Amino acid sequence: MKSVFGDNRIADLLQFFCRTPAATLSTLAARLDVSERTIRNDLKQLNTELESCAVIEAVQGRYSLRVYDSNVFQAVRSRILEADDFLNSPQNRMDYIFGRLVRSMKPLLTDELAYEMNVGRTTLVNDLKKLRAALEPYQLTILGKTSKGLVLQGRETDIRQYILENSYDALYRQYPLDVEVIDAVEDTLNTFEKSVQRSFRQFLTVMLDRFLTGHYIGQLSPSFYNLTARPEFETVDRLADQVAGCLRVEFPAEERLFLLLPIVGMRTPADVQDMQSIELDAEMRPLMEKVFRQIRLETDIQLDSSGFREDFLYHLMFMVNRLRFHVRLQNPMLDELRGKYPLAWQMAGVAAKVVRQAYGLEVTEDERGYLASYFGVFLEENGLRGVRPYQVAVVCGTGRVTARLVSVQLKKVLDSSAEITLFVDEKVTAEQLAGYDLVFTTVDLPCPCERPVIRIHEIFNEQELRHKIEKARYWDQVDVPMMDNNWFVMVGLLEESRFFIFDASESYEDAVGHMVETLSKAGQVDKGFLERLRAREQRGTMVFDHAVAIPHSVQYAGDRLVLAIGVFPTPAEHIDHEIRVIFLIGLPEQLSADDNLLIRIYDEIISIAQDAVLLDKITQADCFQTLLRVLYRQAGEQEGSPC
Repeated sequence: MKSVFGDNRIADLLQFFCRTPAATLSTLAARLDVSERTIRNDLKQLNTELESCAVIEAVQGRYSLRVYDSNVFQAVRSRILEADDFLNSPQNRMDYIFGRLVRSMKPLLTDELAYEMNVGRTTLVNDLKKLRAALEPYQLTILGKTSKGLVLQGRETDIRQYILENSYDALYRQYPLDVEVIDAVEDTLNTFEKSVQRSFRQFLTVMLDRFLTGHYIGQLSPSFYNLTARPEFETVDRLADQVAGCLRVEFPAEERLFLLLPIVGMRTPADVQDMQSIELDAEMRPLMEKVFRQIRLETDIQLDSSGFREDFLYHLMFMVNRLRFHVRLQNPMLDELRGKYPLAWQMAGVAAKVVRQAYGLEVTEDERGYLASYFGVFLEENGLRGVRPYQVAVVCGTGRVTARLVSVQLKKVLDSSAEITLFVDEKVTAEQLAGYDLVFTTVDLPCPCERPVIRIHEIFNEQELRHKIEKARYWDQVDVPMMDNNWFVMVGLLEESRFFIFDASESYEDAVGHMVETLSKAGQVDKGFLERLRAREQRGTMVFDHAVAIPHSVQYAGDRLVLAIGVFPTPAEHIDHEIRVIFLIGLPEQLSADDNLLIRIYDEIISIAQDAVLLDKITQADCFQTLLRVLYRQAGEQEGSPC
């Protein structure tokens, strides 16, 4: 397989010795543009591949190939050369070209490069065009004309960043590290998680290759030198001394700071003791408070979990370091986080805005995903905090065995702490059922019941049942509880008087004013609600995703959340946005940190904003009944919905 540092040299060396009787290490190293140490390692690997059919050995400093079994040798040779198909892939060709450019001390002629890669000139030109585009975000350029030679131009820090983020495996898959170096790394970093050790080895490998071939990192920005005050630098500094001793070189401070980056920019340790042993930057706590204040301002959700805050502080510190020093962390769960936790994703956007204002750093999509995972954990734990075990009544009319069968199935769906009591329909009373959180029944109840009732069959669909149980959590908070299979809980908060249709002549401000005035006359919000709403909008926009506005403030007219919807069949211009739907929310005065209904409503609104087809249908609803039909989504219909 052809690779700048990998086993393509094995094929090249074998071909060389098939054509040349003997050569010195210095000749081989110069020909393949690597160190003599690397050639020794390659020859050792090649002899392993040849097994007993042949050997490459030195006599008086000159190496030559000796074949003992011609038939076996030809088979092994074919296998090694056939594996050299690395350049069949355009991406691999780009990696190879980059690897050659990044190590070459003189311009590379394209004709020679094309011959070396065994590709046509047109193919090489196309690959160069793609490579130039890939290098552009890293401020790297390929200069020169195809007839006069090509050179890579850019800062060494940017070159290393590109390598680590894009082509490390292709360039350094087989790069030889001395056993003494590997042992030193493992011994020194044994208190760090495996992922940190793995990342450090990658940084070390790139540093060693670049430094030992004369590509020094040079002067760094002042923020790098501040890292020498961190306790972790002492560890890296000591390790660098060990590695330097093994290789008989001396590393300047800048190379040592480069090695510190995978540690100061690591993922937050999973072990609490490991995390707390790391010194926390003093500026992180004020930054976290700014993030939480802004989230509270924009969503009225209070993030007050002490355990959540402690972990989040360390995550912020490592994230800011990664952004500041360009250490990229890829997030494989990005799409799943955005889909399953829409509100957490929105909170992460608020946090990203605060970080940008505080440090001038743009939070990447990958980092926003990790922020969202923290907020997602908070929201999930928030829903469980302080919740006593479900008290569940099961009413059956077909015998105790059937009742027990239903009970066994329910235990698979409900939390393990749920307490289930069985009742026979002939004997159950309204007074008995009043003390339960949920009532499941296989028959028509013989008595009235003020608690949420879920009608089930003896054998039921577990997914649908989970959704109905989820909706039952909001039974005491919605005006018209509906235990159907509709995913949207917000439907239970709506009524015809809270749905508004606006024409093109009405502005966003006029529409909000009209909605509030109507709600105020109906006694659903107090008279000062509009003034508070406008004062709040002065502190920050309440427009979400350029099409949906979520104006909200506290209302003192009642103790329940009030929701109204206004639609613009023709979008209304507002600042830099086109508003299509207004979700007006009046929050109760005693809004607690564990108000799961508010969190659920935000999730539903954000899911609507992200669904262009559904948003269109809502804006075209010509009456309240049409809106209700539009706002019906079968539970489980949308993958990743929080039901």
